[in-house]
Order: sequence, then structure tokens, then C-alpha cells
Amino acid sequence: MTLGSAPAAEGLTAAVALLAGEGVLSAGQVRATAEGIAALQRPDGAIPWFHGGHLDPWDHIEAAMALDVAGLPERALAAYRWLAASQNADGSWYAAYADAPEGVTEPTNRLRETNFTAYIAVGVWHHFLVTGDEEFLAEMWPPVRRATDFVLRLQTPGGEIVWCEDEEERQADEALLTGCSSMYQALRCALAVAEQVGHGRPDWELACGRLGHALAGHPERFADKGTYSMDWYYPVLGTALRGAAAEQRIAEGWDTFVVPGLGVRCVTPNAWVTGGETCELALALWAIGDVERARTLLRDIQHLRDDADGMYWTGRVFEADKDGNPPAIWPQEKTAWTAGALLLALAVLAEDKATVAVFGGDGLPEGLPVECSVAECVAA
Repeated sequence: MTLGSAPAAEGLTAAVALLAGEGVLSAGQVRATAEGIAALQRPDGAIPWFHGGHLDPWDHIEAAMALDVAGLPERALAAYRWLAASQNADGSWYAAYADAPEGVTEPTNRLRETNFTAYIAVGVWHHFLVTGDEEFLAEMWPPVRRATDFVLRLQTPGGEIVWCEDEEERQADEALLTGCSSMYQALRCALAVAEQVGHGRPDWELACGRLGHALAGHPERFADKGTYSMDWYYPVLGTALRGAAAEQRIAEGWDTFVVPGLGVRCVTPNAWVTGGETCELALALWAIGDVERARTLLRDIQHLRDDADGMYWTGRVFEADKDGNPPAIWPQEKTAWTAGALLLALAVLAEDKATVAVFGGDGLPEGLPVECSVAECVAA
């Protein structure tokens, strides 16, 4: 499938009206952002961070999902077919690829990250829910199956999944809370895909239950990355935490990571807010019913918007640094995945059914329950 230079108009107008209805962006602004993401997509379907930058599977999928909510399903389809064509024999993808005008896909980082590989299931299930295309789901079942099997080969007895493997099949010695939270959502979506195409995978059900159990009850099984905001909200975003536990987690980190009027810090103590993290937190807030704070965050982050093309800068340093350099946009990059996260957050606020299903988690398989003999887990 080779793409033209301009996005198709079918569906775009209705989707723009839906997303603009949340009052964060005008219809013209939503359309400009959708077209800005589409303009970055290569003829082979790949979506780099920006022209001349690299691309990675996870952010490519986030942008593809945004194309779907923006009413451009043919663009999203091309993105998923690029994934299928570039998948490694073992089911993985490399961590990063070069962006080249001629569409050559050369890896620039040959680590195979589990989180990046697992996310295909989220995107594929989302596209199916948007389109109802059973043939697409059958076409993508083999890549989803191979990807999920690769990821679960790196699951430990405790349920957590280590974050990468190199080309010599040497595995990392730690699991990351953010990545595993995303993989929990991905495993639930993979189970939904398997069920829809008629392939039961009880081994996946058990693995999903074990991972969810580790995320909810065993923080000691994950590397300490608590200075990163993603480790704070991702168990909620990835559907592992809901109800009172999710609300408590969000409350505990709010003052640490949220800068009123500007957005969310990427990492403490740096005076740097980032658009992607802010939009993802908005998704997590929506998931616990905190819709107004979610909408406020999306409005706050508009200082990162470039109205010339509708795209968003990755982040802004909002205080002078130790060397006296003034506040400034940094880095000088407008990324497809930042704009994509914004459109996905608008989609859940607008109650787009497919996006609500994927990020809300209601109706997604949860995996098999796990019994735990660890004392603190039993007490909980």
C-alpha cells in the first residue's frame, strides 16, 4: 500500500467535529493537527517522530491510533501494514529505525524492547474497533501472535517482563513499571484479538493475570524509576489500577509532577514539562472519572502548539537553568506522537467508542486470577 501526499477527506470532517466538541481546540485546529501527523507519514506507511528523525514502533502506533480517531483509517491501515512488513523473524521490532526519504528502513538501535513490541496489539484492536474490519484482524493476527509470544518469552516467574533483549538474546536484568503497565494493556488487547479471531490462548491469559498481579501488588519487582512521571500514572493509564487504588496513586503524585497552568514534568526535579506526558495523564484522569482536570491539562499544554502546522513541541523548560539559560522550548522537535497523544485524549473525552474501550479497559479480558502467598499481598 503506497500513500499519496494528501490525506483522504472521507471521515475526516465528522471526526474533527467530534474532537473539537470538547472545547479544547477548534475544528480547524483539530484538522490541522490530524493533517500534520499525516504529512509525516512516509509512502510505505511508517510514521517517524518528525521528518529526518528516527521512528520507533511504539510511537509509530500511537500516531497511527491518532490517525484513526481523526477519521483517516486508510492512513492507519498503512501504518499497521508497515509494522507487519518490518517485523523481525522472532516477532520483535528493533528499538529505533532511521527515517529516510526513500523509505528505507534501517535500524539504528538493535535492542528489541518488549514494550515497543507488545503495543501492536493495542493499535490493531483499536483499528478493528474503529473499522469493524474482520479481514484486517485476520491479516494482523500472525504479527500480533508472534509479537506477544516474543514478549512473554521474557516474562519472569514473578509476572514482570524484562524490558529488552539484544541480538545475542541477552536479556535485561530488570523490569520497568511504565513498560510493564503498557504491556498489561497490550496483553489484554492481544487476548481480545485472539478471542475475536477464534484462537484461544490460555497461556496468554495466565501471563496477563500474573503481570497484572505484579503491577497491583508487588512494586518491589520493578526498577526504581520514581522520579519519572510515567512511573506515577502509567499503572492507571495501562488499566492495571482502577477505583480507589488508582485515585490514591494519582493524588499521591499530583503535587510532585503537575505544574499548574503548564502541564506535567517529565522527570523531577527538572523544570521541564512535556506534551506527551501531559496528554497521557489526561487519559489516566479520564479513566478514573476526573474529566475536568483532564480537560484542564489539555488546555494547559496548548503553549506547546505551533499554529503554523498544528503540531506540538515535545516540551518546554519553564525556568532558567543552573547556567543561566532562559526558559525555552526544548528540544527543538515537534513529534508525531505528542500530537497523537493529544488527539487520543480528546477522543476519550468525546466518548469515541473504540478509544474508550482500549483505554477504559471495560470489556477487555483481564487474564486468569493469581493466588499469592506473599504475606503483604495476602494482607491486602
